[in-house]
Parts: sequence; structure tokens; C-alpha cells
Amino acid sequence: MVSAGLEILGLSMCVIGSLLVMMACGLPMWKVTAFIEANIVVAQTIWDGLWMTCVVQSTGQMQCKVHDSVLALSHDLQAARALTVIASVMGVLGLMVVIAGAQCTNCIRNESIKARVVNAGGVIYIISGLFVLVPISWMANNIITDFYNPQLLPSQKREIGAALYIGWAAVALLLIGGSLLCCSCPSGGSSGYSVKYAPTKRAAQNGDYDKRNYV
Repeated sequence: MVSAGLEILGLSMCVIGSLLVMMACGLPMWKVTAFIEANIVVAQTIWDGLWMTCVVQSTGQMQCKVHDSVLALSHDLQAARALTVIASVMGVLGLMVVIAGAQCTNCIRNESIKARVVNAGGVIYIISGLFVLVPISWMANNIITDFYNPQLLPSQKREIGAALYIGWAAVALLLIGGSLLCCSCPSGGSSGYSVKYAPTKRAAQNGDYDKRNYV
């Protein structure tokens, strides 16, 4: 019962984490305009994402432009594109694997095989979380480095956007949920204790017990 509860909890966290990864992948708010000048009243705000760049006017109007060339992007954006898409696909794959081996389903009859399948699903979710952690941390490091670079103009500096925070939350859910899936599997149908039975005492031909039984 406890193992089934851990599976449900771990799977729920992993599903939420995978949805957050997809959300962070599609949002354009990976890099946002840094308001570091004295005048905080600006006419527009710039959002830089994996797939497009958006400009939000002070009137509320927003215009977005899709990136024309993948090769023209920076290395961190290219890596973030590839790894977040792979992580999203692995999240769907991990969901199917865990459901196939879950205790509440009958897709697999053998309990030991079901435990291994759930373990495999947990490992898939952990790898998916690591695939998201690498580009998010890489991009955050570049943003912070450029922010404190005195050679860049204030208009060229960016701050960490909401998509990165969503990505970090997704990583935490994937790693914790995947670990729970790896720990929630039952030990199997057979117990670890072996039972030994003593041999029965045989009676002799004259009706008395054999003296060897008392040695």
C-alpha cells in the first residue's frame, strides 16, 4: 500500500514537472529587459525566448518575431532548444513506461518485472530533469555574466526571465519524482527469509522410536 502511494506521488510530480518543461520551452520569457537605468519609464520591454523574440509596448501591444535561422542563434539557445525538446519527449515516454509497470494496472503480470519497469521510468524522468537543468543553468550563468560586464551597454543587458524559474521548478519535481519512483518498487513476491523444516522422527520396526533421533 505504501509502495503504491509512493508510485502515485512520484508519478504525479513527474507529470507536473514534464508539463512545466513544455511550458518553459514554449514561453518567450527566457531573457527579459533589465531596468537598471535611472528612468524606469520605458516604451517597450523585450523578451527573448527559444523560438521567438517579443516586444511588449507600454500600451500593452505585443509583437513577436520567430527566429529566422537556428545557426544564427547563440550556443546556449541552440542547446536549450535541443535539450528541452528531448526532455519533453522523454517525459511522455516515462509516463507510458511507469503506467505500464504501475501496481494499479495489469499490463504486466509478473511483479518483479513491473518493479523493474517502474524503476526504468524513474530513471527516464531523472535523466529528463538533468537534460533541462543543463541549458537553464548555462543560460542563467550567461545572463549573469553579461549583466555584470561593464563593456556592454545597459540596453544590451538582460535579466533572468520567468521561463528559467519555471524550468528550475520542473527540474526539482522531475528529480524528486523520479527518485520516488525508483524507491517505491516492491521487493518482489518472495520474502527474504527461508523456512527450514526438521525431518520427522521415524519409528523402528518394534514400535519404538529409533535411538538415532535422540542423538
